[in-house]
Amino acid sequence: MGATESWKLAGEHKRNALLALIPSEWRLAQPLPSPEDVPDLRKGTIQSYLSCREISCLHEIFFQAALRDADACDLYIKKHGKPIGALHGLPVSLKDVVNIKDVDTTMGFVGLVGNATSISRESQIATLLRRLGAVLFVKTSVPTGSFTIDTFNNIIEHTANPCNRRFNVGGSSGGEGGLLALKGSPLGMGTDIGGSVRVPAVWNGCYGIRPSTGRVPYEGTSSLVDGQTAIPFVLGFMAPLPEAITHAMRSLLSLSPWMNDPLVHEIPWREEIYTQFKESASGVFQLSFGIMRTDHYVNVQPPVQRAMDIVVNKLKSLGHSKRAVTIDGGKAFHEAIKLSGEPPHRVDLGLVDAAKPVPATVFGLLPQPEASATEINGINIAIRDYRRSYLEYWNSTAEITGTGRPVDVFLMPVAPTPAPVRGKVRYFGYSTLANVLDFTACGIPVTEVQKDIDRYDDEDYVPLNELDKLVHDDYDPVLSDGTPVGIQVVGRRLQEEKVLAIAEVIGNTVNDLSERGNIKL
Repeated sequence: MGATESWKLAGEHKRNALLALIPSEWRLAQPLPSPEDVPDLRKGTIQSYLSCREISCLHEIFFQAALRDADACDLYIKKHGKPIGALHGLPVSLKDVVNIKDVDTTMGFVGLVGNATSISRESQIATLLRRLGAVLFVKTSVPTGSFTIDTFNNIIEHTANPCNRRFNVGGSSGGEGGLLALKGSPLGMGTDIGGSVRVPAVWNGCYGIRPSTGRVPYEGTSSLVDGQTAIPFVLGFMAPLPEAITHAMRSLLSLSPWMNDPLVHEIPWREEIYTQFKESASGVFQLSFGIMRTDHYVNVQPPVQRAMDIVVNKLKSLGHSKRAVTIDGGKAFHEAIKLSGEPPHRVDLGLVDAAKPVPATVFGLLPQPEASATEINGINIAIRDYRRSYLEYWNSTAEITGTGRPVDVFLMPVAPTPAPVRGKVRYFGYSTLANVLDFTACGIPVTEVQKDIDRYDDEDYVPLNELDKLVHDDYDPVLSDGTPVGIQVVGRRLQEEKVLAIAEVIGNTVNDLSERGNIKL
């Protein structure tokens, strides 16, 4: 048997083993109609639910262990008359990179299938969630290496976007985004190094936070770039509702995670800040918002522009002020990709074969030369200088806000597009900015593409560059009709309470609160 046949069989075996763990009564009759006939599986055309079989969003399933944990929760509350913790009995899904004892962590590599026995201890985040009473039940899909926006690997193959199966689910926390869109989990955990929480959250109509480094424990969680500290991965919650993320963050920080992870800052949840900005954002006190509609490198498509307009107009109606913000023309994106050494044009120009997405798109066909200590120092200095420049610029906005203070947060796209067709992820400079600057950022769903409204009106369009033209020409309002569209709220470093408070108000303002009991999917 050749090497190709060997890894293909190993991937197929793992895939079939996962499917076998899904109870037959949870599955839809096969074959399903094609994506062209029924693009949106969330709607009632077929049924109101799916299993992971239809979108392939799960890497690991441990329902039996979860049921035992749920029984233990029941016994505890019966015996003690109180819940274990603030997440008592709540099912929580985790991105594949979070280590769970006796469960594989493959990061999408076929060669790591069956490595559960080598995992001697769980990730700190898993341990803390259990202490809060959470019931961990699945681990969700990632791209190979957990490092790109298109969730595909040779184990589970493509994870489809349940909003439209022809479209990209996002990544690298794509499985989480897809599962949440299907109401398959009330709360999930992803990781973010360049938008990997916010992009799949927004592309699936959900919320997702990218906390600053050192707020949520990463200890014991797998990473392909372990030891890279310039722009590290961070763990962030994802959920259909912003209040779920706030509750999870508040609960997690109540356990003093800095006692078990040396890289976590000793900053408890600051309820007074959360309350202050929740009231202020609701219109009690005027806030000032920086508005970044374009980075002048790649312009956004019409539905993203409309989502920005919706949020800005709602905030204006609440009495808040707004000021335009000038961003860096994509420099943050290019600073970030220097860390892995991959050729930027392979991602920028979207030259990924939609039928054959491969890790080489990001990491190159062969291992890249290792950076020297001098080169690493140079990158770190450049990032530090870049952050200082942004700090000075942010502070300077106090002169133009009218409040006497710098802008409180700024609003910007998460990506220049709603979820694109598979293989058409052209650019993620909008999401990478927060990672380079280590800003707190939260993705927010705002609306859906409306084919009759979201159209270009630019007969005199002049592309900014080749990439801008590709993004412009990719847009098909008919094909994209009904797909989620969102933006992000970006605050300074370690401003999770402030960002979440404002995100809640924006989310509740732009979405119909009458539907909160039955979330519109």
